[in-house]
Order: sequence, then structure tokens, then C-alpha cells
Amino acid sequence: MIPLSWFLIFSAALFSIGLFGVLSRKNAVAILMGIELMLNSININLVAFWRYQTPAQIAGQVFAVIVFAVAAAEVAVGLAIFISVYRRRRTVSADEIDLLKW
Repeated sequence: MIPLSWFLIFSAALFSIGLFGVLSRKNAVAILMGIELMLNSININLVAFWRYQTPAQIAGQVFAVIVFAVAAAEVAVGLAIFISVYRRRRTVSADEIDLLKW
């Protein structure tokens, strides 16, 4: 049986990679991918703690499904916004997207 600490270390590494991707990238799609990595690391934590703490209850899996649903909605809305911005500005660079500025 794999110890809980291995899952936590893997999740922390995945979250760190996602955070680095969000903070260092200028492409909006790459930023969105970094956010997805961070959400997946949260799912790993939820399922790992569920498995090692209370496997008789289903709460950890329910929370993971909710995070998956939020991630899917975030991707759908984010990509729709990026497509709209690309049609208007011909770029998806986060530095050049300033549509809310006057």
C-alpha cells in the first residue's frame, strides 16, 4: 500500500508546477493549463485523504466530482473568452489583453 505522504508530495509538486505555469506564462491558454494542473492536484489530495481517513464515506469522491465540474465549466468559459478576444485582438497574450481598460 502506498503511504499517504507520497500522494501529498506528488500533489504538492503538481500544484507547484501549475503555480509556476500560471505565474511565468504570458499565453492565456498556458495560464489556463496551469490552473487545471492546480485543480488536479487538489483532486489528488481530496481522494487521497478520503482513502486514508474515511473510506466508508463517499464525501471525498463527491468533492472531487464537484472540482471536476468546476474545472470543466472554467475551461468552457475560459476558452470561449479567449476565442472572443482572439477574434477581436488577434492575440491571446495576457500582457496585450486589456479590454477592460478605458
